[in-house]
Amino acid sequence: MAAIISRAGPCQIQYREPTFQTLVRSIVYQQLSGKAALTIFNRLVAAAGAAAGRAAAGALGDPLTPEVTPEAILALRPARMRKLGLSKQKLTYIRELARMTRGGKVDFGVLPDWEDSAIVEHLTRVKGVGVWTVQMFLIFALRRANVLPTGDLGVRAAMKKAYGLSELPKPAEMERIAATWHPYCSVATWYLWRSLDNQGAM
Repeated sequence: MAAIISRAGPCQIQYREPTFQTLVRSIVYQQLSGKAALTIFNRLVAAAGAAAGRAAAGALGDPLTPEVTPEAILALRPARMRKLGLSKQKLTYIRELARMTRGGKVDFGVLPDWEDSAIVEHLTRVKGVGVWTVQMFLIFALRRANVLPTGDLGVRAAMKKAYGLSELPKPAEMERIAATWHPYCSVATWYLWRSLDNQGAM
């Protein structure tokens, strides 16, 4: 890890706000390249009536936009969302998140005060939001310093490479390797991504 840190330099995690829009963005990005996902997300923002915000350059030209709200999402017809490039599965997940948020079953306002485990339990009730997605939300939106996403393929590959393992490590082995990283596993995770020339994002 010391060698990785020496090569990568200071930690520079790019954070987002812990909002409904951020989790919607994360769902859009699931299993897509960053460029394709960004295009679809921008279309969704525009269709939801939130595209009036000024553009700001991000890692991929990501715009600084107004908040996408549950009400705006639910005002869109599923057929319209499909035309934006969203799969039937993803638009179902996003609409379910919007319904649960509007109905108070998901409350982003209380999350900053909760423990990580409670946040995982709260958000994974939404279909399409798994543990990995919540862990990315914990790292990049809630800025939690001690998250080790044992299901992340990039982290597993980086550990295999850095520690000369014969195969991708399982969660138990990852926890053993990371034992000395606490309470900064999120920072170590970022460095592992950087070792593969990937800064990690959501």
